[in-house]
Amino acid sequence: MDDFGVYAAFGVNGPPQRLLSADGSSRVSVAVPPCVRQVVLFSSGPWGERICVNAELNDADRIPITIGKLTPYNKCLSWEQWEEETWTDSVTLNVTLEGGNLVKADWSEPELILAVKEYTPKDTVAPLAARELNGKRKRERVSEGDGDENKVTKRGEDENVCPNGAVEKTTPVRKARGQTKGGQKLFSGGGDATKMKGAGERGSVLSNGAGEAPGIVGRTPPQNAARTKSRQAKTPTHTAPLVSPSGRWGQTLCPIDAQTAILIGGQGARMQFCKDPMWKLCTEDMSWVAAETLAEGPTPEARIGHTVVYDPDSKRIFVFGGSKNKKWFNDVHILDTQSWKWTMVEAQGKVPPLAYHSCSMFRGELFVLGGVFPRPNPEPDGCSDSLYIFDPHLSIWYQPIVTGDTPSPRSGHSACVMQERKIYVFGGWDTPVCYNDMYMLDLGLMEFSAVKTTGKAPSPRSWHGSAVLSDTKFLIHGGYNGNNALSDTFVFDIDTNSWTEVTLPQLSVPRAGHSIITMKTAGHHRFSEEDEDVDTSSVSRTLLVFGGGDNEGNFFSDLTTLSVEELLQAI
Repeated sequence: MDDFGVYAAFGVNGPPQRLLSADGSSRVSVAVPPCVRQVVLFSSGPWGERICVNAELNDADRIPITIGKLTPYNKCLSWEQWEEETWTDSVTLNVTLEGGNLVKADWSEPELILAVKEYTPKDTVAPLAARELNGKRKRERVSEGDGDENKVTKRGEDENVCPNGAVEKTTPVRKARGQTKGGQKLFSGGGDATKMKGAGERGSVLSNGAGEAPGIVGRTPPQNAARTKSRQAKTPTHTAPLVSPSGRWGQTLCPIDAQTAILIGGQGARMQFCKDPMWKLCTEDMSWVAAETLAEGPTPEARIGHTVVYDPDSKRIFVFGGSKNKKWFNDVHILDTQSWKWTMVEAQGKVPPLAYHSCSMFRGELFVLGGVFPRPNPEPDGCSDSLYIFDPHLSIWYQPIVTGDTPSPRSGHSACVMQERKIYVFGGWDTPVCYNDMYMLDLGLMEFSAVKTTGKAPSPRSWHGSAVLSDTKFLIHGGYNGNNALSDTFVFDIDTNSWTEVTLPQLSVPRAGHSIITMKTAGHHRFSEEDEDVDTSSVSRTLLVFGGGDNEGNFFSDLTTLSVEELLQAI
């Protein structure tokens, strides 16, 4: 007998109430009583073929306040009003079951529960009357509500605001926690949680447009896509499975072999964390596979500003840090790509919660530099200039003795490991200053030095993308300068310490908070008759760019590919 069910408890004293059952509806909407300040959602019983349960807390305009997902490995969610400052008295909980043998598969409109046992005031029906949930009338309301795009949203943290908004373009200013935000710019507060908060706070009205460009897989939003996205955000969640990741910024894309890369995390339109936080990219045909439910064990909580690195020796992915609204993380999650199982590390030693830091893998250890860390109110959050190392074998954090000319505190910078003995650190942000300086950490001597460069250097920026192109060259693309997203591309040569600007049509869209990686991909040589005995298979390198935002209201879901060899020839 299948006793599967999804339950919710409203308030600390509320009894669990069944929302979904094995033989009932696959969608339900619940009016949360005004007096309730905590909601706990959980499943009970065997999952069988069921894939996941999507959950949303929506405000009176049916715009998501927060989102979450139950899976066979994550069976409980909880929300509290003081963690979600946009929580209002007219809140609904929308729950949708995916997968399994659904008895009632009517996806036109969710079932409405008008009362919560013992806790629903008599007027609960008013804000969610049947007419409000009528699909046709609701769509009419949405089409008239374009003005909501510029609503002031109250949030406690600015670090989670991407560089994509639609208000005045000013250098991000740190705001005190709980202060009302003034717009929706992508880059107002992501880099330095504190300092870039203002920027990030405003960074939310991005969208997935439908334009395509040569060499690009996916969709790049047009300039006017922000209005379209705002309408989409108010409509009920579509249950049709996604075939590619939703538009986002602040995510990570990590290659694990010549054919596969893993996408984790990110934040999209209206500063909502992505419901599809994990994907696998197959580079053979550039196809995406939703991967959140493929791995066993506790998956990392939704976040942005985190880092992900892959250790080819142990074949494991390491996820560290990041932030989510007013939550900060210093946890380490490990995904074993052989067994596809997540584990959370119980580490010894101390490392502060960090976001928008850099993380480099060297000889099996994680080198974490800089980033934003939280401070108690009313003091603004600060940027770090410290270096922390995590030893996976001992599960311990420690701080090495570092000499030389160390970089100033910063976040949103990049770090590239070159020749397996040097880490080059570029740019970043420490409000109100944006940097374009370069530092090098000698991993043998553990000594920092400022790098004196020649040629036209990139302008000051943070949240840019970087990737190693060869033993002596790495690339910097895009980023955010405090006012605008950037689209320029530069290559740095460590032999000559020189910068070279490169013009690439494939990388002409301004974006920040995006992901750039290089991967070895299989190729084939043409051969003549006298070369018949030569193996025609070869390995080429491809540059891949995914996501980000343009600070004009667009979050991208496009995947751009470019041959590294062609790029180097263009220098």
